[in-house]
Amino acid sequence: MDPVDSTNEADSVDTTDPDPEDRLGEGSLPTAAEQACFEAGIKFGSLYHQFAGTPVSPASAPSLADAIEESIQNQPHCEQVAVTMDTGALEAEIADGSASYTELTGRFMEVQMHIECEGCTVVTEMTMENGYPLMSVASVDRGEP
Repeated sequence: MDPVDSTNEADSVDTTDPDPEDRLGEGSLPTAAEQACFEAGIKFGSLYHQFAGTPVSPASAPSLADAIEESIQNQPHCEQVAVTMDTGALEAEIADGSASYTELTGRFMEVQMHIECEGCTVVTEMTMENGYPLMSVASVDRGEP
């Protein structure tokens, strides 16, 4: 086996795009709004899976919220991130446990993000619904007059 060339012909990707209008198989490219929604999904995925499980207490919640906001805002197309920690829920969780902290889950925070792609702004949010941290699109501003 050649250590320099470990590629396999089956693993190679054809980067030629003879018909850019047919990349999705339906004859169209995503709209700016669709692209912004896709970008929001990426940001929510990284936010939730990067920070879930982080030790948090009511005292550390504000600095953790700031860190989450600053981290996610580094990503492309992310104009604004607002994280609100539910310190009352944190206090209640800790009061029922044996430690002075708990682990971060979606039920302890609400998140709102503004994602901008090609003049289109999508506002997304994560809120608790029926005991589940639901991530959703709150509004789409296509930037049209």
